[in-house]
Amino acid sequence: MQSHEPLGGARPTSRDVARAVGVSQATVSLVLGEKWRGRVSERTAESVRSAADELGYRPNLAARNLRLGRTRTAMLVVPALTNEFFAHVYTGAALAAARHGFGVVLYPSPDGTGPARDPFASAQASLDGVIASSMATDALTAFRGTDLPLVMLDSDPADPGAAAHVNLDVADGMRRVTRHLLDLGHRRFLHLASAVPSWTFDVRAAALADALRGAGLRTVRAPLNVAEAREAAHLALAAPGPRPTAVICDDDILAAGVSKAAHRLGLRVPEDLSVTGFDDMALASAVEPELTTVRLPAEEFGRRGMEALLAVLAGEPAPPVTLPVTLVPRGSTGPAPAP
Repeated sequence: MQSHEPLGGARPTSRDVARAVGVSQATVSLVLGEKWRGRVSERTAESVRSAADELGYRPNLAARNLRLGRTRTAMLVVPALTNEFFAHVYTGAALAAARHGFGVVLYPSPDGTGPARDPFASAQASLDGVIASSMATDALTAFRGTDLPLVMLDSDPADPGAAAHVNLDVADGMRRVTRHLLDLGHRRFLHLASAVPSWTFDVRAAALADALRGAGLRTVRAPLNVAEAREAAHLALAAPGPRPTAVICDDDILAAGVSKAAHRLGLRVPEDLSVTGFDDMALASAVEPELTTVRLPAEEFGRRGMEALLAVLAGEPAPPVTLPVTLVPRGSTGPAPAP
């Protein structure tokens, strides 16, 4: 893309963006107004967004005939601030919001599970909408039944309380993990599952059970922290009877705990025990051996959630979205050990 600076240091316009990309001003308006799908290619839309960011262009909000709320503030509710995944979700949402003059406040649900209480004296007066990511089943009671539009991320698409849904194909992620391990000859599995009662973890468990039908599968639950995951895995791996040859984890944090438990028991990863994670955050490549895991497009996830909320606020359709995930094979998985 050829860079074009506005003349004389003037405030950049949509014409400057259009000229930089080589498209019409109408195309720029479609992209920055989030009305481009089905009319403009994904590649062109990304080029327009990049040019607008590079030039520092912001749409003239007063001139746009959009019903985009009163305070131009959205809230992103997450289970915890300690999980890197949600930091990336926030980054994606905040970048998309900034293109429309919106701000995003981040609010962690108490104790990581919910219910999330209204953090303001009156959420309806302080916010234009709520985006909730990967929340527990009984969370968000403070916002249901209000006039605030609610966009749910990584949650049950059949939930009638949400104005829009954006999901990750976590079931396919689990199918990819199990296919990888079955191809390596594994037939005895331990599922170290998250103890959080959440739709996303229920979907992972169901997909895993279906994919491993006929193979040996035991499930143990643990909180999402390394220490308790290590203890739960230690007990399961040291239990009497045939030991599993592969441990499938709901999260990279749990997988790190399994790796520590294996080391304590004198088991080599992956020669004696294969371990897989889920998320592909920094931790996955920080442990040794590096984790085979499922990469989730966290920033895109947040961006698409914010775009869905903006569409709802503008009175436009926001059809459900499911984003693909990717298996990333690394050193923590290998052929099943000989019987």
